[in-house]
Amino acid sequence: MVSLRLAAAAAAFSAVSFAQSYGNGTNSTSGAIYKDPSASIDDRVSDLLSRMTIEDKMAQLMQGDITNWMNDTDNSFNYTGLVENMKTKQGMFYVGYPVPQQWISENVKKAQDYLMQNTTLGIPAIVQTEGIHGFLIGNATIFNSPLAFACSFNPDLVHQMAEIIAKESLALGVNQLFAPVMDLARELRYGRVEETYGEDGYLSGEIGYAYVTGVQSHNVSAMIKHFVGFSAPEQGLNTGPVHGGEREMRTTWLPSFKRAIIDAGAYSIMSAYHAYDGVPAVVDHHYLTDVLRDEWGYKYFVMSDAGGTDRICNAFKMCESNPIDSEAVTMFALPAGNDVEMGGGSFNFRKIPELVQSGKLDESIVDTAVSRLLRAKFTMGIFEHPYRALPANQTASVIHTNSSLALARKLDAESIVLLENHDNLLPLDRSANVALIGPMGDGFMNYGDYVVYQSQYHGVTPLQGLRNASSGTVTYSQGCERWSTSQSGFSAAISAAQAADVAVVVVGTWSRDQQELWEGLNATTGEHVDVSNLNLVGAQAPLVKAIIDTGKPTVVVFSSGKPITEPWISDAAGALVQQFYPSEMGGHALADVLYGAHNPSGKLSVSFPHDVGTTPIYYDYLNSGRYVDAGSVGANGSLTFGHQYVLNTPVPLYEFGYGLSYSGFEYSNVSLSMKTATSTSTVVASVSVRNNGTRDGQEVVQAYVQDVISSVAVPNKSLRGFKKVMIKAGQTVTVDIPIDVSKLGVWDMKMKYVVEPGEFVVWVGSSSADSRGNATFTVS
Repeated sequence: MVSLRLAAAAAAFSAVSFAQSYGNGTNSTSGAIYKDPSASIDDRVSDLLSRMTIEDKMAQLMQGDITNWMNDTDNSFNYTGLVENMKTKQGMFYVGYPVPQQWISENVKKAQDYLMQNTTLGIPAIVQTEGIHGFLIGNATIFNSPLAFACSFNPDLVHQMAEIIAKESLALGVNQLFAPVMDLARELRYGRVEETYGEDGYLSGEIGYAYVTGVQSHNVSAMIKHFVGFSAPEQGLNTGPVHGGEREMRTTWLPSFKRAIIDAGAYSIMSAYHAYDGVPAVVDHHYLTDVLRDEWGYKYFVMSDAGGTDRICNAFKMCESNPIDSEAVTMFALPAGNDVEMGGGSFNFRKIPELVQSGKLDESIVDTAVSRLLRAKFTMGIFEHPYRALPANQTASVIHTNSSLALARKLDAESIVLLENHDNLLPLDRSANVALIGPMGDGFMNYGDYVVYQSQYHGVTPLQGLRNASSGTVTYSQGCERWSTSQSGFSAAISAAQAADVAVVVVGTWSRDQQELWEGLNATTGEHVDVSNLNLVGAQAPLVKAIIDTGKPTVVVFSSGKPITEPWISDAAGALVQQFYPSEMGGHALADVLYGAHNPSGKLSVSFPHDVGTTPIYYDYLNSGRYVDAGSVGANGSLTFGHQYVLNTPVPLYEFGYGLSYSGFEYSNVSLSMKTATSTSTVVASVSVRNNGTRDGQEVVQAYVQDVISSVAVPNKSLRGFKKVMIKAGQTVTVDIPIDVSKLGVWDMKMKYVVEPGEFVVWVGSSSADSRGNATFTVS
């Protein structure tokens, strides 16, 4: 029994006596190698591990929760709850609750002080929350959704965004973010498409690399999720099984993860909920150990998703589930390479001491898991700086600053994709009288998931953005509720359109914040919100038609978390704009594009099908795929019969990489730095790009590679480089894109990676389907 010795800590804990069996870490281990920042990390890990009991080790491998000692209603402090939490869950704790910022900061400090001063070894905790497009706390900066900012094709801006998220988190003592999501949008019915960086592994890898290096440049750990192959579940249903073999895994899913994990140096990984080829990801020794550790050399830790270990029993039926067989769960997950158990389940790893003492579990397996976690902590520097929060009177200088909002607006504007612009309807004249119509136009912010409770009531709506930018009159009519089939509001909306010079109709999908999403409220995207079609819901499509039928020039804006399949709108509307879920500056960003303050430069990170029945629609289908003999249904109902498909087409409505501009870009002079290369060469593709328009504009120059002859079926083409460049009106620039030949290999018949000799065609253009020139090199 010891009492709290430090007066400052005593004050922080209201002078409550600490009644537990831990000694003072600071005093009892002074001079230990693990406390010496000049010692090597290997030596520090080894020294600390040698001092730990099996109970100490177990306590590092389960996640705690700040609400065990912080009342999230009134901030009252539960000292007993803190002590109980830290008996078995010392390694890390979760803080993602909708409470005032200083509640988090104060209670993180209480926990870190307790661990450093009142446990035997004084091991600080990792402090965790969500952060896929902003720090999950009230009044932190909300950026646009990952699917959206991937459309910017601008890793530099994403890196800046990630730095801001890290700084805001660290200002309250949070040092780990459950981000980025490296899953690919290969199944569009799946609810979490909005959290991904789109369908392509190369783009996803570059955006993920930018995010990881951005947050970790401030010693905030990224946690890559969800390892691996998670986001193409059977029937599009969340957590469902994923079908595929090892070649598909290695060709499609693993490259973007490797870029974010190994190249960017991520300090942690989250395993996924699903089973791939029948093996649950949380117990998949092949990918967690054989590939991740033995092949890639990854040194840090893997953590399960919330309740993910329980699924071994209650979902996959690999053990008894009533009650959960915690012994079986531990023996499946820990030796496989899932080192740490997140909360939300049965805390099965509490069985570790018993299993080691009985001889069922080799303590070396536990040591390996603990070592990986300790290595991350030492590398992050949290032993020296366990609590890096700012004083309460300084947090406003870091959190939600004007510069952060300016970046959110810029990134959002660069992410908006112009899909159609018939007769150059856009940009609008600022003096035009505009009727803004549609349920997503005002009244709430149409954010994606993973925003804090009631965030939807804070931010710049389309109505506010347009009114701020316009010198004319901007009226608003809702037209319909997003979740209703009622057309009772149509007459007012039609009248508003008829009285205006132009109508802007904002429709789409919607998600919910992190509280409402799990309370049973309606939504059409988000975690566990999966759909059977991609059409507009309720009265939204009839509303669009009613406004177009007025004869007024009509701009339709899709505000959504995934592609929408209403191909008739592409022809019927005067212009069509895609804004995937926006930032809190989304209304300003939309107005910047509609009025021409920003020349649209976004490119689709995900392809749009004509209909859900034509999915999957990703551009990089394998050779032998996508034969086309299309049929159609005419606007008047006439039928034209085909075969692929009988009454539709397997070709995308809008392909990956597509996006229009108010400028026109002409490509010429595609060349390569070499005609013959080796498997370790870097071939530079060069192209001249001229801006033929009257406005300065950005173009995303994309380079796709086709492996002409290969020993196995490979993608018909793959993105292997891109560069976003600003080109002044009338000017021509030369764009160089390096292509790493070592990345052009295949997994052959024997599942060996090899860059095969032969011809490779480099297609350079403005999208995956809009090639403007090509050149060929040969690998000798």
